[in-house]
Amino acid sequence: MFDGVEGVGVFLDDVVIWGTTRAEHDERLAKVMEKAKQAGLKLNKQKCQFGVSEITYLGDKLSAAGIQPDPEKTECDLEKGLEMRKWVLSGILASEETYLSHLEALLLPMKPLKAAATTSQPVLTVAQIETIFFKVPELYEIHKEFYDGLLPRVQQWSHHQRVGDLFQKMASQLGVYRAFVDNYELAVETAEKCCQANAQFSEISENLKVRSPKDGKDTTAKNSLEALLYKPVDRVTRSTLVLHDLLKHTPASHPDHPLLQDALRISQNFLSSINEESAPRRQSMMVRKGENRQLLKDGFMVELVEGARKLRHVFLFSDLLLCTKLKKQIGGKSQQYDSKWYIPLTELTFQSPEDTEPLSVPQTPDEELDALKVKISHLRSELQREKKANKGSKVIDRLRKKLSEQESLLLLMSPSLSLRLHHKNGKSYAFLLSSDYERAEWREILKEQQKKCIKTPALSSMELQMLTSSCIKLQTVHHIPLSINRDDDECPGLSGFLNVIVHSACGLKQSLSESSTSSPNLYCTLEVDSFGFFSNKAKTRVYRYTTEPKWNEEFEIDLEGSQTLRLLCYEKCYNKTKQNKEDVESTDRIMGKGQLPLDPQLLQGKDWQRTVIPMNGIEVKLSMKFTSREFSLKRMPSRKPMGVFGVKLSTVTKRERSKVPYIIRQCVEEIERRGMEEVGIYRVSGVATDIQTLKTAFDTNNKDVSVMMSEMDVNAIAGTLKLYFRELPEPLFTDELYPNFAGGITLTDSVAKESCMLNLLLSLPEPNLVTFLFLLDHLKRVAEKESVNKMSLHNLATVFGPTLLRPSEKDSKIPANPTQPISMGDSWSQEVMSQVQVLLYFLQLETIPTPDSKRQSILFSTEV
Repeated sequence: MFDGVEGVGVFLDDVVIWGTTRAEHDERLAKVMEKAKQAGLKLNKQKCQFGVSEITYLGDKLSAAGIQPDPEKTECDLEKGLEMRKWVLSGILASEETYLSHLEALLLPMKPLKAAATTSQPVLTVAQIETIFFKVPELYEIHKEFYDGLLPRVQQWSHHQRVGDLFQKMASQLGVYRAFVDNYELAVETAEKCCQANAQFSEISENLKVRSPKDGKDTTAKNSLEALLYKPVDRVTRSTLVLHDLLKHTPASHPDHPLLQDALRISQNFLSSINEESAPRRQSMMVRKGENRQLLKDGFMVELVEGARKLRHVFLFSDLLLCTKLKKQIGGKSQQYDSKWYIPLTELTFQSPEDTEPLSVPQTPDEELDALKVKISHLRSELQREKKANKGSKVIDRLRKKLSEQESLLLLMSPSLSLRLHHKNGKSYAFLLSSDYERAEWREILKEQQKKCIKTPALSSMELQMLTSSCIKLQTVHHIPLSINRDDDECPGLSGFLNVIVHSACGLKQSLSESSTSSPNLYCTLEVDSFGFFSNKAKTRVYRYTTEPKWNEEFEIDLEGSQTLRLLCYEKCYNKTKQNKEDVESTDRIMGKGQLPLDPQLLQGKDWQRTVIPMNGIEVKLSMKFTSREFSLKRMPSRKPMGVFGVKLSTVTKRERSKVPYIIRQCVEEIERRGMEEVGIYRVSGVATDIQTLKTAFDTNNKDVSVMMSEMDVNAIAGTLKLYFRELPEPLFTDELYPNFAGGITLTDSVAKESCMLNLLLSLPEPNLVTFLFLLDHLKRVAEKESVNKMSLHNLATVFGPTLLRPSEKDSKIPANPTQPISMGDSWSQEVMSQVQVLLYFLQLETIPTPDSKRQSILFSTEV
């Protein structure tokens, strides 16, 4: 006996622990494990659930350790340990009853069909009936006998009740299943031909009634003949699972144990032989002429249907593309798919006459997407807190459900890159993706497989249903890419800043040999994942007329729970007619693509990490360095007092005798000259080396700075301007007034809010106010070109808000609350959103009145 531990019994090779409550049970289980450890025993916890835990130990070491069973309690312990056996058998009975109702539904039309076969107007011939319903009566009799034998034994239950003989007998009759499985394909094919030839049989086969006894009342549901014929095939693959479950709860001393083991051995041997013969059938569906239909790729995508976004699970087989919808799971049932459409690959094209017009994609406003990210970040943090506090499962389940809803909505509303597919019969379909990498991946595999596949006949409705049903087993992507579907111990990703230097590429000459371009123009883009999808974060300059580009460009990429970095190498194609106006990929050819995981351990060091991304013969060399958000958001005063970066704004304006610093005026002037129509201006990262060059030039008062700027990429100039504001020792909105701005933006009364915010704005020091109004005017002009540059007022507020308002000393960490864990969406904390909202408020104001006459002269002064 385990001294001092109640509710513990030892019999044969099992230790059984139970408790009247979960807490009591868990406490006793922990004590048993600790005592066993002290005795030098190696225990293997096989099952742990409320009420009963079984622990199997090695050999008879319990006896050697002086732990002996209590004879008075062993029988009681055994009965408690066997309680699950009854529940397992009750579940088997319920399953058998459902299966029998399916077989009954199959047999129901068989008798009238046979009777009609001997008349002058038969629906089917006798041979057709025997082929379609082959061995179904025998299967029904086997399972009816098994059910009738098991039911009374469960009803008159005791832990000594024997059922092993019933399972052993049913296992010995599995040969009937072999005959059914061998005939299955012929049965389905015959049924399909008969449906096409006879409308009456087609009507019958689509409306077979299955009895569903619930609460003592019989209800019926319609099922197709094809779906019911698949039930025995599915049943035979599950035969060993039932026996495994039963054996788990049958001690070795029980008379049933050897009988169940024998039944399991027979079932496993039978299933192995079936698997060998039907593996191609389960891993692929048969195509006529002996060709195998293999699954090549699947994944979730957003389909655009009549202007509405729909989440689809798309399956690419070796001869066709199948688009399905995942049915909602109710009551814990397994997944099911509905077929929406399919295209044989030999009839699929990427272009159609309609493609000359751009696809109208409904866009969700950026502020709505950002609001979703905020909700998701808060829900993740709340969920983490509840888990750490060991709150009840109901609270956690409620939060998980909310999080799943918000993440699903974000995943549905975010993608905007179109992938258009067309059937030669004239039908067109459009998918939306967030990543050019994924779009290229789908295009490549579709085009490659089109070269290999042969033309296949159109699928019948029954064949299509079979193919759709097979997707449950064949799918390689099992879950929608939500954080809720990830394991708890999976890495949450990196939040902070990733500096990437794109050095050079080699191996392009061979890849370009198929292209007519002799002097290629090459560039790369970088993508990272966040909130379940990928987006483009940086782009190198176009390196012209070489197959060995050496960019050596550095980028700073904002990471929000990111786990993967993707790189795409493009050949820039000039002076070519765009086939699809909104589709950049139709003009710029993707030469290669690759990706690498962002390993937190590898990137936590301060040193640069060099790596190579291989992509089909092309190699791109990179260097990476990660800075956590905790250290990246500090404002550091300049060590060069005569420079401009990191120097107080008032010091710079006084020294220059200007109202707005020269650096700001120069950057704004250059951006307005040639950057107003640049897609993603201020959002797309500039080359870090160019930014550093400009920073040095402004700090040293280089007279050639304007010439340097005219020759640099405009994104580097935008990056220089952002860097200037970010490195100010005090934010433009000042540390003193920042809390007031953050409070004023939360006011609900619009009149009170406007009065408060304008008075706060006019309370800024004069250099700060004039500089801000100068910048504000520029940003509004940038937003006027939103249709071209894709930078809305909200986008600009998102970029500049934290830069202009983030306090210098109050906090160097986001989120501000020290008890709040830094989560996957930490940069979208409440504080950051407040900073964004403050700037957005001023951007959206049509005019900023200034009652003070002195301020009036400041605001409208032409002196700069």
